Amino acid sequence: MKTISVPQINNNGVWFRSISNRGGSAWIVGVMITGFYCLLYWLPESLEGIISLLDGLSHVMRNRPSDQWFLYSFMYTFAVLGFGIVFIRKYKNNKYHLYRTLVLMAVQLILAFLIPAFLVKMQAPEFYFSYFWPLKKEYLFPSDLMQFWNQGELGMFMVFWAVMMALIATPILTYYFGKRWYCSWVCGCGALAETAGDSFRHLSNKNVTAWKWERRIIYSVLVLVVGLTVLLWVNSYQQGALLGAVSQSYAKWYGFFIGSLFSGVIGTGFYPILGSRVWCRFGCPMAAILGIQQRIFSRFRITTNGGQCISCGNCSTYCEMGIDVRAYAQRGENIVRASCVGCGVCSAVCPRGVLKLENGKNPRLKL
Repeated sequence: MKTISVPQINNNGVWFRSISNRGGSAWIVGVMITGFYCLLYWLPESLEGIISLLDGLSHVMRNRPSDQWFLYSFMYTFAVLGFGIVFIRKYKNNKYHLYRTLVLMAVQLILAFLIPAFLVKMQAPEFYFSYFWPLKKEYLFPSDLMQFWNQGELGMFMVFWAVMMALIATPILTYYFGKRWYCSWVCGCGALAETAGDSFRHLSNKNVTAWKWERRIIYSVLVLVVGLTVLLWVNSYQQGALLGAVSQSYAKWYGFFIGSLFSGVIGTGFYPILGSRVWCRFGCPMAAILGIQQRIFSRFRITTNGGQCISCGNCSTYCEMGIDVRAYAQRGENIVRASCVGCGVCSAVCPRGVLKLENGKNPRLKL
């Protein structure tokens, strides 16, 4: 049995391979990745042998020995670059995916690996220019902003960057390009999902129940991080007089359950079981806030030509965000969904050219 697909995009056999159809291989890989993340986060001493292998590179890049986070950053970047090449070979005749993947690879290598390491080498605060609040929640916390601010001109620029990107640039870019400008072109989480997770994108649950839980969980996480940020700013203004200990405990447990357990362990370790965008779909507060902006006022949409649709189902099958794209195409409706990251794979695998990614002037707004 072969999947109908355009030339050079070969998805044949994905439902028959153990690794890509929740078989024994998938569970073994999932357990291994999950176990590695658990050791990395909470038992790093058990990885000392592996960590020390990168001491030489770490000294060159950072003037200090390797640690668990340098190992993580190195392996993460290596995975994005390696699987990015595989992705490009698969979608080599699609310019959109070629450019998008090259940008993702470059952002991960330069902004999320080389520059943070260089900043450490220069004894400046470690800073990731490709992550913004609320995904990188600390970048609008008062204590972190003050720490950056006290580092001179470079630190002041970091504060400017963090505030500008979170509060000004993000809504403007989302208006013109939808959430895809970040989720599919910049974000490191999205980079790993689009490259290393490409073989598992078809595993995303498409039923209505999953969609309901998706909205409940992701907006709950957004409320939690917004509440935490507000609480910390109020406490800073009150000099800790208002629930100071409570806010610190709140931040600690948010970091454990959401920042580590959900986004790291579950978000990546469950690729072979639940698909490649578990974190982006159910937990990422950045995706949630971008989704709200995209749904309300963005010019981006995926247009459909229902008269050409042959109901093959490729678009829905390979939507990593669990959207039943075919249902929209059959009705001839444009896709304006908060969860859509604009990866463009649905359009690429459509054999009839039914779907097109567009930035129109008059988006169909649906609340």
